[in-house]
Amino acid sequence: MAEKKQIPLRLSEKLYREIAAWAEDDFRSVNGQIEYLLTECVRQRKKDGKYVGQEIDKPIELDI
Repeated sequence: MAEKKQIPLRLSEKLYREIAAWAEDDFRSVNGQIEYLLTECVRQRKKDGKYVGQEIDKPIELDI
C-alpha cells in the first residue's frame, strides 16, 4: 500500500461532530470518513473535468 501523507487539519467543533456522526453511520473513523469524502470529490472532478461546485472559491454558508 502507498505511503500516506499526514497533514494537520483544523475543523470547527460543530463540523467535527457532524462528520463524526456521519462516520459512525457509515462504520468509519472520522479520519476514514474525511479521506473518503475527499476521494469522492476528486473522483467526481476527474470524471466531470471540472470542480464539483461552479463557485468553488466562494465561501459557503453551512448551519454547522
